[in-house]
Amino acid sequence: MSPAPRYDAIGRSYVATRGEDLRIAAALWDAVGDAASVLNVGAGTGNYEPRDGRAVLAVEPSPVMRSQRPAGAAAVIDARAEALPFADGEFDAAMAVFSDHHWEDRAGGLRELRRVARRGVVLNWHPASRRAFWLTRDYLPGLGFTGDDSWAAASAALGAREERVVPIPGDCRDGFLLAYWRRPEALLDPAVRANISVFALMDEAEEEALVARLAADLESGDWAERNADILALDALDVGCRILVAW
Repeated sequence: MSPAPRYDAIGRSYVATRGEDLRIAAALWDAVGDAASVLNVGAGTGNYEPRDGRAVLAVEPSPVMRSQRPAGAAAVIDARAEALPFADGEFDAAMAVFSDHHWEDRAGGLRELRRVARRGVVLNWHPASRRAFWLTRDYLPGLGFTGDDSWAAASAALGAREERVVPIPGDCRDGFLLAYWRRPEALLDPAVRANISVFALMDEAEEEALVARLAADLESGDWAERNADILALDALDVGCRILVAW
């Protein structure tokens, strides 16, 4: 399934739970550096786009997502990462936030992102962390939208020279898959899960079984016992990384 139809189906209530977290935004903007012109690829509703006077242009193939961009957001065009309609080096920087794993040709899209900009910034999840984080370790062990080898391939396609760790706050405002590491009860809410692509694309019976297991573990105290070491933390490394190329 291509990214536009996918988010036309699952992104209808995106803004309800997927707000911009300013601490994550600060890490992204620092990675973008002093770029005066920025392209946001797979831009969705416009979260994390710089709003400090830079020239920002967004690329988003889903009309459902484009329709939820707020007033005052950067201009947006209907295009795909794999075929960006721009000249080589047209932008100072290009960024992608939790979107490149949805592209039909991830490596091709990342090469395009790098082609049109002198600096590339990509935020996503490193799958090597799945063995260390409770959600992917205990409830989603077969999570396979990407793998260790595809992360290396993505880094190579972008030409990344740096990989930055992005700790996720315990009260993260952006409700992506890993944001609820200290608030597991939130994942019992179907409205929360509806705006997380892993759940939205999961078989219904599989999702119900996962939710029932998590609910039982929370009620019994098993979840808290297994994860007692993280409950007092303000932020946690759940595997989110920023790749930077220049």
